[in-house]
Amino acid sequence: MKKWMYVISVGSMLAIFLVFYLSETKKHEERERQRAVEVAAKKKAEDDRKAGIEAAARADAEKRANQRLADEAKKEADRVAKWEAEGQRIKDATDKANAESDRSAKQAAQLELQLSTLRTEKEKLNREAFELAKQVELGKIKRRTAELEIQRITAMISTKAAQSALARPPAAIPQP
Repeated sequence: MKKWMYVISVGSMLAIFLVFYLSETKKHEERERQRAVEVAAKKKAEDDRKAGIEAAARADAEKRANQRLADEAKKEADRVAKWEAEGQRIKDATDKANAESDRSAKQAAQLELQLSTLRTEKEKLNREAFELAKQVELGKIKRRTAELEIQRITAMISTKAAQSALARPPAAIPQP
């Protein structure tokens, strides 16, 4: 009977252990199930919070992307407008410079023509002055020649008259 005592005591302890084990296992399973429900609820809440954050982040990113695209479009439009304005300013300045150049070229041509006319007129006046001076000098030469001729003729006439018998008075007749 002593042998059975070992078996019965171990068996009863095993039975007591199994009772406690099974009751604790049920409690533990219940706690695990509750903890799993809590974890699932926390996970669901965390997933919902993350989904909300992700949705807000997506909306914010989309808003920023749209804002960035709008800003880039505005910058591009401003850049194009500035480019066009600068191009128009350069075109206007070029047109103005070309018009000024044409006007200056016409004025230069007109002044060249006027200068040519004035040079021709100056040359004509110089020729006239030279011709008049030439005529004055020729007149002086002719007058000088005429004066010399008059002096020569006068000298010749006086010499002939002095040599001529008619120019000498007759010898004096004695007076009674």
